[in-house]
Amino acid sequence: MGRHPRPTREELAAAADRTLPDVIAPGLDVLFVGINPGLWSAATGWHFARPGNRFWPALHRGGFTPRQLHPSEQDDLPGYGLGITNMVARASARADELTAAELLAGAELLTDKVRRYGPRWVAVVGVTAYRIGFARPKAGFGPQPEPLGGARLWVLPNPSGLNAHFTPVTLGAAFAELHAATGR
Repeated sequence: MGRHPRPTREELAAAADRTLPDVIAPGLDVLFVGINPGLWSAATGWHFARPGNRFWPALHRGGFTPRQLHPSEQDDLPGYGLGITNMVARASARADELTAAELLAGAELLTDKVRRYGPRWVAVVGVTAYRIGFARPKAGFGPQPEPLGGARLWVLPNPSGLNAHFTPVTLGAAFAELHAATGR
């Protein structure tokens, strides 16, 4: 896994509005959906790459991977039946920089992607983005009553280090609930 250099301030600034390729394959067990890439992810090319983001630890604590993967190992995820995409493709410093129109358009694109790739489950990591993008203002965490493009739908807490409402332990427990529901 080796040491990976930290992006410079200039590299982070240059990463604004970049996009990241999806980690996706047909027939996955779970497609995780981030809100949008942060600048650190856009600069490195890895989803959930910023130090302090708890996605990778939560994925492991939740039982989805046998060990904690480094973001640079994201291409190993389809081998575990997992993938990653985003509601909005463009990178920004903070998710709250996105507009409602971007989230609504992203939800439509996501629905089409889910129909095309056919994952069994879609897990949106970020309840606020889900509420806005899918016009479900009262949606909560956990399983959602309506499917998305033929897949079962689950909403997880945002693993960003900025989301102080969830600790690494409670975030891992939320991921574990989804893992149990998938029957993997």
